[in-house]
Amino acid sequence: MQAFSLPDILLQGSAGQVLADPAGFVRVHWSGQARTFDETCAMLTMAAATLERYGWSRILVNQVSMLPFSPQEQQWITQEWLPAAVYTSGYRFGAVVVSANVLTRLATAFVTTNFSDLPLRYRSFDGEAEAIAWLLQQSA
Repeated sequence: MQAFSLPDILLQGSAGQVLADPAGFVRVHWSGQARTFDETCAMLTMAAATLERYGWSRILVNQVSMLPFSPQEQQWITQEWLPAAVYTSGYRFGAVVVSANVLTRLATAFVTTNFSDLPLRYRSFDGEAEAIAWLLQQSA
């Protein structure tokens, strides 16, 4: 019987958790709880640091329960975090498991469509299994 490793929890709080998956990608799992701007920054900063630490290029983002990004979060993600995550941490592929909440989808669409000059590819999915399958096919 082959043993498998569980993802390591790197950060956990009311906003959600960031995990290092032994399959070679970062998992960002957003909770359905209210979060502060600082908590969002901490989650995404940890995700980028983990990419850089392991030399990975892929992030699985589970937004099934997530509340929409605020305008402040959207601006920070698109203007600051994404460029740094791509150019410093090697972020290249994002698989997003989307929420049924239309406001969350719209806020996410703003983020995932405002990076035209970055070498980054996003794809949206309704389920985590198919998102992981796609993510594992991608390589930098």
